[in-house]
Amino acid sequence: MTAKETKLPKKAAPIAADPAWASVMSARKEDRPQARDYIEKLFHGVFEVRGDQCMGDDEAIVTAVAWFETYPVTIIGQQKGHTLEERMRCNFGMPSPEGYRKSMRALKQAEKFHRPVICLVDTPGAFCGIEAEAKGQGRVIAEHLKAMATVKTPCISIIIGEGGSGGALALSLADRLIMLENSYFSVISPEGAASILFKDSTLAAEAAKNLKLTAGDLKRFGIVDNVIREVDGYSRFHMDDSVEAVRKVIRNALKRLTTLPPDRLVEQRQQKYLNMRWQ
Repeated sequence: MTAKETKLPKKAAPIAADPAWASVMSARKEDRPQARDYIEKLFHGVFEVRGDQCMGDDEAIVTAVAWFETYPVTIIGQQKGHTLEERMRCNFGMPSPEGYRKSMRALKQAEKFHRPVICLVDTPGAFCGIEAEAKGQGRVIAEHLKAMATVKTPCISIIIGEGGSGGALALSLADRLIMLENSYFSVISPEGAASILFKDSTLAAEAAKNLKLTAGDLKRFGIVDNVIREVDGYSRFHMDDSVEAVRKVIRNALKRLTTLPPDRLVEQRQQKYLNMRWQ
């Protein structure tokens, strides 16, 4: 065959990234806005409360009292950190038992003073190290779920990035569950699911597709109440438009939820989760 007749193989057309895996990658971006970024933009008069009154403080969870427009509120947020130093201090957003106890302290105080609770969820999962397990990580998360289910004040949870496993679920049992468009919410990380199902963590993208973890999937199943669109180039340096959308959703939810008697609020919250069915 002459050089003229030689045919080069055609380039394969690029395969579009699966939307589920694209959401996971977006939720993990280093410049994605985190809890403290939202707190700075959405609230004023912020007073941070530290410590669990037992073991110490956990910077993976931020608790604060603040004002949202004319509403006094309690904020509970999961923080990963942007720089390496911050990430190490926050344990890469993986809370310890101290963090969940600090969060429960904030819930009890919110109930006492009739302040609505706003949770900002962003964690790959609760810390699963030996020390955390020795301190009763699983039991603390179960107690936190009970506290969220029974607290007699409005609860709004917003998944702003990663919503991984029980670490995220602990802060998500709310009257209103909201997701950012490119966040995810899953019973297990895609890598963990791939290791169990396929015995190969490199098949995480395939696992993500099957987990149905995107905001669109969960809205369709009736698990999520609202999905907030993210602007092009969404980052902590370009977040104002989406923050205004978050502000509007919180405002509308508070207008409705603050009119309900506490017992009715708890009854509706529990009924919401009892009524969920796989579709």
